[in-house]
Amino acid sequence: MRVHTDERPYDCSDCGKTFRDLGNLKSHQKIHSNEKLYQCSHCDKRFRQKSQLITHERTNTGGKPYHCSDCGKSFTRRNSFEVHQRIHTGEKPYACPHCEKRFTQKPNLIRHMRVHTDERPYDCSDCGKTFRDLGNLKSHQKIHSNEKLYQCSHCDKRFRQKDHLIRHERTHTGEKPYVCSHCGKRFTDSRLLRAHQRIHTGEKPYACPHCEKRFTQKPNLIRHMRVHTDERPTFKRHERIHTGEKPYHCSHCDKSFYDSRSLKRHERTHTGEKPYVCSHSGKRFSDSSLLRVHKRIHTGEQPYVCSLCGKSFSYSSGFKRHERSHTGEKPYHCSHCDKSFSDSSGFKRHERTHTGEKPYVCSHCEKRFSDSSLLRVHQRIHTGEKPYVCSQCGKSFTDLSSFRAHQRIHTGEKTHKCPHCEKSFNQKPHLKRHKFQLILHERIHTGEKPYVCSQCGKSFTDLSRLRVHERVHTGEKPYHCSICSERFSYLSHLQTHQKKHAEEHTALGSSLQASELIS
Repeated sequence: MRVHTDERPYDCSDCGKTFRDLGNLKSHQKIHSNEKLYQCSHCDKRFRQKSQLITHERTNTGGKPYHCSDCGKSFTRRNSFEVHQRIHTGEKPYACPHCEKRFTQKPNLIRHMRVHTDERPYDCSDCGKTFRDLGNLKSHQKIHSNEKLYQCSHCDKRFRQKDHLIRHERTHTGEKPYVCSHCGKRFTDSRLLRAHQRIHTGEKPYACPHCEKRFTQKPNLIRHMRVHTDERPTFKRHERIHTGEKPYHCSHCDKSFYDSRSLKRHERTHTGEKPYVCSHSGKRFSDSSLLRVHKRIHTGEQPYVCSLCGKSFSYSSGFKRHERSHTGEKPYHCSHCDKSFSDSSGFKRHERTHTGEKPYVCSHCEKRFSDSSLLRVHQRIHTGEKPYVCSQCGKSFTDLSSFRAHQRIHTGEKTHKCPHCEKSFNQKPHLKRHKFQLILHERIHTGEKPYVCSQCGKSFTDLSRLRVHERVHTGEKPYHCSICSERFSYLSHLQTHQKKHAEEHTALGSSLQASELIS
């Protein structure tokens, strides 16, 4: 009856706290006496109450007497079991008096209420930062110690918190334990599930203090608030392109970056972490944007359309490059030479010709490359992967340029036009060959011989003829006979020599036949 009347006749003489029954008062009074009568038989730990000892001993024996009939999970403590059951029943007995939110546990309600009161009882002794709950303070304090106790068993990455390690390991295992009850979509993290569920419920818990706008996710609110504060982080990031400031430094190498996201992407080249998986091919990627772009191989999607000529592109980089073919714009200028480029990737690749940097290393043979795309194409030699498949004939290719060149065989498209005549070609190398033949032909009429021998001053119309001539001076003989090992400076001389062996072989065969007839 005292539950209904809230009668508490037993009060503590030390602190004045009141209780409904004598047993609870006696248990409470042991806090003041600090007396610990109950000792664990497995270790030296002691307890004030017998119930605490019984619960503790289960951690040693593995005893979990409380079993959930819905999912089979077992628990050491009764109160943990009762809280767990609310997941299945949906019961949320603790209601916030300030808003409509309800909670399965009282500590969660207490933590939530601090959102309304802005109470922050936990403060960091190192920097003075305050927190609403103890867990957040403990997580924060690890920043100061820089201690990373939890290491991933799949890669070298380490974490300050165990829950961060668990979340990270799911990028390797592909485990998605959190399921949306509305649509069945699965998530690696409970926070991602909660954010997703707001799409179904329409809940917008994040309110702007300056206006009436509300948001489903906190990052969206932070972005919106910049409208009021005039904070412009995107602009600041952009400014760094001009100032050259790169405040984010890689701990593995000397590289620096304009923003934190670029640093995180780069760090995955060291750790090998590839958390984003293609559902079509199983291929893994270090960045979500790379996965989105890759999926277009399977879907054939080309979302970028040129307004001037109607040509469509799968990738924004290709689209932007194409647009500049109309405008002639080349905004990226090399500081080492006078060259300019229409896109940043081409500019970065070019800069490496000056620095000699080859940051991309093959894990199979350790060959180094100046560009990530060259590494990817090279690695297919080892893996045998040919991701580009022709829908017309089924032929597959390791790289996109070969695939596109092949497709033109079926379409008859000839995109490479000669600026000097009306001829068109379906491949760029064919156009280059054609242009070179035109130049050589013109030199017959003009008499131009730009390639001069440094030894004797003789001049030639093309480089290949000069190189052949230089063998007269160097004595180089690159062509050798496979029958007698004699070496030659020129291919034509080898071919003439090999005819002699063929004639000798024919003559020998004729004489053998004649001798067989006589005998």
